[in-house]
Amino acid sequence: LLAAAAPAWLGVTHAAAALALLAWAAPRAPGGVPETPGNVPKAPGTLWRALQLTWEERNVLGAAFLCLTLAAIGETLGPYVTGKVLDAIRSGDGLTAGAVGMVAAAGAASVLFSGSRGGLFLLFQARVQQSLSLRLFSHLVRQDLDFFQKTPPAELLAQFSMEVPRVSRATPKGANLLFRSLGMVLVVGMFMVGLAPGLALLALLDVPLNIATHRIQSARKQALQRSMLEASARTASGVQESVAAVETIRIFSAEEEEEERHSWNLAKELRLKEQMELELALFTLVWRVLQLAIRVLVLFRSHQQLRDGYITPGVLVTFLLYQNTVGSHVQVLLYGFSEFLNNAAAGQKIWEYLDRKPTGDVGGTRGPPELQGHVTFQKVSFTYPVNPEHPVLKDVTFEVRSGEVTALVGPNGSGKSTAVALLERLRDPGSGRVLLDGIPLPEYEYQYLHRKVVLVEQDPVLFSGTIRENVMLGLEHCKESDLREAATAAGAMDFIQGLEQGWDTEVGEHGGQLAAGERRRVALARALLRRPAVLILDEALDDGDEGAAQRWVRTGLARTVVVVSHRPRVLDAADRLVVLERGVVVETGTPAELRERCGAYSRLL
Repeated sequence: LLAAAAPAWLGVTHAAAALALLAWAAPRAPGGVPETPGNVPKAPGTLWRALQLTWEERNVLGAAFLCLTLAAIGETLGPYVTGKVLDAIRSGDGLTAGAVGMVAAAGAASVLFSGSRGGLFLLFQARVQQSLSLRLFSHLVRQDLDFFQKTPPAELLAQFSMEVPRVSRATPKGANLLFRSLGMVLVVGMFMVGLAPGLALLALLDVPLNIATHRIQSARKQALQRSMLEASARTASGVQESVAAVETIRIFSAEEEEEERHSWNLAKELRLKEQMELELALFTLVWRVLQLAIRVLVLFRSHQQLRDGYITPGVLVTFLLYQNTVGSHVQVLLYGFSEFLNNAAAGQKIWEYLDRKPTGDVGGTRGPPELQGHVTFQKVSFTYPVNPEHPVLKDVTFEVRSGEVTALVGPNGSGKSTAVALLERLRDPGSGRVLLDGIPLPEYEYQYLHRKVVLVEQDPVLFSGTIRENVMLGLEHCKESDLREAATAAGAMDFIQGLEQGWDTEVGEHGGQLAAGERRRVALARALLRRPAVLILDEALDDGDEGAAQRWVRTGLARTVVVVSHRPRVLDAADRLVVLERGVVVETGTPAELRERCGAYSRLL
């Protein structure tokens, strides 16, 4: 019936199919299924932000679109010229150099501009990925510490390793596939209608049927992909947890339990993959049966028109070539559109990170030429967000005088490290104020404050690179004499000179090529190079270094030193002690005064 139907009836069929698809794709009326946070993010918002990434590389994108257009023209003309050549051969005119040249030119243009288009879109994708990755990293390193404590490292790493590449592919790959395929479908469709209107309407029934089949398959695929992502995240989290706690697993002989848990996670992933592949095979079978049915109808109808003289053999060959082209490009169009939306929607978490503002005040504008290094804690209280019912510091008040070495003393959990974090402004107090030279810390410019208040921990972090690069971390340049002075004061000069590469020695990942004591001395040199107003040493001094802090204050390498230590010799070398217990200051004074009182400090010793 379809093969024998008049063009008018086929046109009505197409219109009805188009209306049905539009109604199917229309947004649901209010009152339907409510949107939940677990749903896949809507594409329009993320799509628009993905498109905004392209503006910086608009020159490359423009050249790519030009090549895309020229390649589409060459690809469209090829079958048309081929049909003309066949008609010329059948009529007895024979091949001409012009006809052969047109076929060759159309093919060469298609190949040349297709290759150029692909290369330009790949270049565009690489540049967008680099730009987005840099923007995300720059934003994340400026977040507050609470963000990093609440966000698993694996989730952040996944954004760089998986989601950034996916979002970067969305625009270049999507534009490449969508515009090329959409243009080819429209242009070739018009050529088909011009050659044989009745056959064209019959052949183009493939388009709405393809869209309907793909719509159903895409909905199922998205549901399975969500489950796959959850299962993969659970498996990766389990592996990371097991590797991090491998010593505990060995201690309790829990290897078999961990193997079973990992095997169960993998089995669930496998079941989901098998279901996805099975459904894909089923939908592929349905699509090919429909496609085959349309081809049979077209061949039956074209045989009738060829017999009645409505079309020529050349037109038939051209039409069949165009039908293959339309079918393949419809598939690419549907696949590309689905991937475009999925890749763009994958950026939802990235946009959330980029939109996130650090909690608290990010910094003021003060940056005086000189600081005396006088620190005051005024009725400071602090509670960690993860444990809001248990304050770590309670109404703490004390002073750190300029030009002195002040030690914070107390048992584990007394609040020493928290007080250091507040002074370094890694966190802000819940109530009260921390003052530097009489000015609240939030009023200082962020980078200025962290150049003037420097922390060295017991196990400091070094980055992959040379010793010189680690000591100069955060500084664009410095004098060689200042570099050597800081290394000498930190006790690092002797071992650096003893290395074969000296200052250019690679420290390895996390400084793993150096011993723990060498890493600490490199970190001390890094801190002293800045000549900080306040130098904080959190368990960074050994018994043999007890006089170093006083020496740095006398020589001007540091104005004020705050020491956190449990070593009696280091504490005795301090000018003043501040004793903390359960988040409260219980004693202050010189080491000699506190010994005489036989109070909290004496009990600690």
